[in-house]
Amino acid sequence: MKIIAFAGSNSHNSINKKLVTYVANLFEDATVEVLDLNDYALPVFSVDLEQEIGKPQLATDFLEKLASAEMIVVSLAENNGNYSVAFKNIFDWSSRQLKDVFQQKAVLLMSTSPGARGGASVLEIAKNSLPRYGANIVATFSLPGFYENFDVDKKQISNPLFDNQIKDIVKEFSF
Repeated sequence: MKIIAFAGSNSHNSINKKLVTYVANLFEDATVEVLDLNDYALPVFSVDLEQEIGKPQLATDFLEKLASAEMIVVSLAENNGNYSVAFKNIFDWSSRQLKDVFQQKAVLLMSTSPGARGGASVLEIAKNSLPRYGANIVATFSLPGFYENFDVDKKQISNPLFDNQIKDIVKEFSF
């Protein structure tokens, strides 16, 4: 099984990238590729700019990466209760080329944050919105209090309760 994983963040120290990397690599017998949204940086989307420059190759490349996967694992950063600009921008550019950005792939949708809600607002937004763009969301997971529940040095969830939750979710996936 091929998994494409990414964090909905362009931070070089993204806690969501740390989480998505850990979780994607829990899948046995999977080939995992973790994308970095910094590799898909584009000017801020607008219809005027789209008319001027057309369909950017980076958005095409992003869509091709998603197409190559059997499963997508994504952990969204929450900025002011919503998507990060980095995710929203590549999503907007991509959706102009293909409405079903996630191409009916199985999606494990996650979020984390330093706070007690673990990105619950962005997770709820994505859970309601992304299926309209071809995301077959088969499970969601939120990790609250990232720095209390994730060991950055060991690169894994340190709280057994949350670690067991995500491992149970991973076990439920069968392809």
